[in-house]
Amino acid sequence: MTTFMQRKEDVSRKWYVVDAKGKNLGRIASKVAHVLRGKHKVTYTPHIDGGDHVIIINASQVNLTGDKLDKKIYYNHSGYPGGLRERTARVMREKYPIEMIERAVKGMLPKGRLGRQMYKKLFVYEGLEHPHTAQKPEELKIDQGEI
Repeated sequence: MTTFMQRKEDVSRKWYVVDAKGKNLGRIASKVAHVLRGKHKVTYTPHIDGGDHVIIINASQVNLTGDKLDKKIYYNHSGYPGGLRERTARVMREKYPIEMIERAVKGMLPKGRLGRQMYKKLFVYEGLEHPHTAQKPEELKIDQGEI
């Protein structure tokens, strides 16, 4: 018996929608990264982008446990001397909730060309509305105790 290797021409993609309201950031990010990579399919092939599209809504109502709201710090550097900018998770959730979720998911994807290709299938929105109703996305359940 030979090992099945999927070809990029044979990939079939579905659309999923995830409601982030009240869910933990890490649990959402790990489940979404799993689906974006295609590891939930029996046809998973490591060197092929066989994942599905994922829409995340209610990004501004994502949950962080413990003291992470005040102790977790996001860093950016402009490249110039003294150009380091620090923002706490509380500031990120209030002003940049989309970027906070995108960073969490992107960190769980492979680095390189393939990871960037997978990342393009992620769509994050602050509220309930999203422009992808024509794709008929299915709801993706994320339980707090299950990954």
